Amino acid sequence: MNKELEIIFADQQLAVVNKPDGLLAVPGRGPDKQDSVVSRFKEQFPDAIDQPAVHRLDMATSGLMVLALTTAAHRHLSSQFSQRQVDKIYIALLDGAVTEESGEIELRFRLDPENRPYQVYDPVQGKVGITRWRRLAFSGTLFGSEARPNTRIEFTPLTGRTHQLRLHAAHPLGLGCPIIGDSLYGSGKMGDPMYLHATRLAFTHPLSKERLEFYSPPPF
Repeated sequence: MNKELEIIFADQQLAVVNKPDGLLAVPGRGPDKQDSVVSRFKEQFPDAIDQPAVHRLDMATSGLMVLALTTAAHRHLSSQFSQRQVDKIYIALLDGAVTEESGEIELRFRLDPENRPYQVYDPVQGKVGITRWRRLAFSGTLFGSEARPNTRIEFTPLTGRTHQLRLHAAHPLGLGCPIIGDSLYGSGKMGDPMYLHATRLAFTHPLSKERLEFYSPPPF
């Protein structure tokens, strides 16, 4: 099995990689959870800082991630994420029929401490998550033996809450259609591929100040 990351772009300050689904973004606890984007990245870039991850993708999510090689680049990129200066677009395949063409979802949710890492809707204590979405295509078949409708959606998250797109897709106050393969908010089983891909990433280079934009076509 090839454990090298697919490098989309790299220079002396940062690198953009194409994360495969099923791989942790950062190492977890225990020896069985050390294989990750960060651990593979540090093998390919041994001069990188100890904590190069600027943001994360869920283990089951594939697509573009930017990692920093220097402390200054990490600080600059992290600031762009926190100030919402990074443009991100995801493509997802949802289990069900979305009848509207586009919209914006704004829901407050928080961690359920009794059921980690599950997030629950909480209009009082929750932190707000905002997502714009657009329907791209509709199909009458679903992967597997059962014929059911599915909808291809473009998500543009305006905030970066944990499981934001997964919850906004599945919740009745969102689109009411979970992402195919989602084992937390849908009918997927643990280890199933989840049809959510970080397809576009744009940010300002911390040194040159040039606006960089990257694209990765979804594998589904």
